Amino acid sequence: MEDSSAASTAPSTTTSESSIANKKDAQEKPPDDTSKIRMFLGILRKFIGVADIAAIRFSLPAQLLEPTPNLEYWNYLDQPNTFIAMGDSDDELGRMLEVLRFWYTKDLKYVKGKPCKPYNSTLGEFFRCKWTADQAAPTISIPNPSTAPSSSRSSIKSDIRSPASPQVSPSNPVTISYLTEQTSHHPPVSAFFVDCPEKGITARGFDQLSAKFTGTGIKVTPGEHNLGIFINLEHRDNEQYQLTHPAAHLGGLLRGSLSVTVGDHCYITCAKTRIKTILQYVEEGWLGKTQNKIEGVIFRYDPENDNKTRIRDVPEKDILARTFGSWREKQYYSLAPKFDTPILLMDLVPLTVAPKILPPVEVQLPNESLRFWAGVTEAITARQFSRATTLKQEIEERQREKTRQREQAGWEWQPRFFTGAVTPLGRPELTDEGKEVLKNLYEGKWDLKESEYTAS
Repeated sequence: MEDSSAASTAPSTTTSESSIANKKDAQEKPPDDTSKIRMFLGILRKFIGVADIAAIRFSLPAQLLEPTPNLEYWNYLDQPNTFIAMGDSDDELGRMLEVLRFWYTKDLKYVKGKPCKPYNSTLGEFFRCKWTADQAAPTISIPNPSTAPSSSRSSIKSDIRSPASPQVSPSNPVTISYLTEQTSHHPPVSAFFVDCPEKGITARGFDQLSAKFTGTGIKVTPGEHNLGIFINLEHRDNEQYQLTHPAAHLGGLLRGSLSVTVGDHCYITCAKTRIKTILQYVEEGWLGKTQNKIEGVIFRYDPENDNKTRIRDVPEKDILARTFGSWREKQYYSLAPKFDTPILLMDLVPLTVAPKILPPVEVQLPNESLRFWAGVTEAITARQFSRATTLKQEIEERQREKTRQREQAGWEWQPRFFTGAVTPLGRPELTDEGKEVLKNLYEGKWDLKESEYTAS
């Protein structure tokens, strides 16, 4: 998702290769977390009553920012091994559970890290990287219970591993390539595409946030162009899964200790298999005690009449499995018809955020995130906050000036790697250049021609 609200940070998996140790700028004492939050709260109070503060893209002083570009920070591959395991099961229900397992791990950075605020992305800024995985999460095999309800029997198939899915091992790792670009400035929207050719898996979507300051916290919801993550399993007859995002709440501003809670529903649907998941993130308990609990059902649904939005709406005869646990720790599932045997789906406790493989510094383009923000990042890292704020303001003014120039010329900027700023609806399409970038990432080629014109 996008910009002007706090995110969360885990231990950094990338480092800057340049240094400003020899600069004469004096180091400034960084504010402690409580002072940061008080400063942040003072700024937010100016926006009480504003419907969407994310669309305003207000500027924060450098000492309140995490020295990380938004596009580099915001991705869903915190655990690539669960991504490449999607589609391994020969059972339709097993594949839905594999997608659900990926869902639970995609935001590991929020589980392991503290809330933070990356840089606002600028129009035309882009980020690319890749991961290699030498071990996939285990294939989920569904037993064939003779007492399964009639509505679920049609989902029970052989649990033999598909020959279309190559075995993943240290001697046979797979590569996952990632490309994202800031495609719109008003509203702030970025498009992303994830590609794993060896496994026939892709994921894409538009990231956009809507944020509202409530007086004591920030409520964050998906923006109008953010319809979730769209996953395609080529080796499974191009099954497509849509994963929608729940609303989240950033609290603790008054206490001086930020925390992220989720209290909403989200959905995973696959029209081809006619299987749907409803996940409910349970609201905080009595006296505000955070539970971090999730519960959900996986069931047969009618894609032409998709009207089940709450767990209680789902007829018992249609339920194939239930899921439950803590979204910060362990998640389980149990199978119909008795639901009496909890099976561990994922344990987040021992996991860490997977490191990215980045382009060499010498081949990064001027509008590539890490290079584009390098000066600001170096200044913040060196605790030269005044200098960092000045550099950031120069970037923001340059962006405004280029916007004025385009308006005067009557020229509309177009993304380089995606066909539209916010189209097609929910599912961005790659341009030929975008396809070439992902192909080159897979092949280990980093060289990329510089754009004749950049928007920022």
